Amino acid sequence: MQIKEPVKILDVPVHPLTMGEAVAALETSIKNGKQAFVVTANAEIIMMCQQDDDYKKIVSQSAELVLPDGAGAVWAGRHLGYKIPERVAGFDLYCQLLGRAAQEGYKVYFFGGSPGIAEAAKAKSEEFYPGVNIVGCRNGYFKEEESQSIIDEINNSGADILFAALGAPKQEKWLERYRNQLQPKVLMGIGGSFDVFAGKMERAPKWMQDASLEWAFRLYKQPSRFMRMMALPKFVLKVIFKGKKA
Repeated sequence: MQIKEPVKILDVPVHPLTMGEAVAALETSIKNGKQAFVVTANAEIIMMCQQDDDYKKIVSQSAELVLPDGAGAVWAGRHLGYKIPERVAGFDLYCQLLGRAAQEGYKVYFFGGSPGIAEAAKAKSEEFYPGVNIVGCRNGYFKEEESQSIIDEINNSGADILFAALGAPKQEKWLERYRNQLQPKVLMGIGGSFDVFAGKMERAPKWMQDASLEWAFRLYKQPSRFMRMMALPKFVLKVIFKGKKA
């Protein structure tokens, strides 16, 4: 399928797709044997791009698909006059792709998280998506000189989809650095999704997600995120200021 042209949110390209369109685009990549590097860009990631030129270059130039993950990204796009159909949360896309993998036989590799977390997420995934073929797991604690052996393990598994849960910006930087060596057709950073699936971290209730309050739930559960959350009001002010300038 043809992917819609991206819109610009603080000079970061974001593709205004629905969840269904994003899943269809990634399945097309798998079936056509063409690699797709996915970034799910929430307000924090867009703000990271304002402060880290290397990261901004990866998101803006290397990723084939940059999706609006979070109410902040959707609000910003609409405030700037773009048509953003819906939020495409990284965790929800991860779940959708696992479901499609179970149905279509795609092979999946889990990379990242604390020791034992990827394996726990694998067990839960197999419970929720019977038939899903998770062909390997590897925790996210490694030295740079171990990267080649990790790449070899991923490639030897025959995985079609690689989920990397290393946290932003590390996961995107690692995927971009080694994408020419990696053979999976979908490369996607998923932050703390393994932790949620493994039961280590709780996701906000559905009503809070629908009310765009997932950030408040995260802050309540993880007060240590306070300084990271300060990026959100800065993001809002930057978007409003940019809108006024435009």
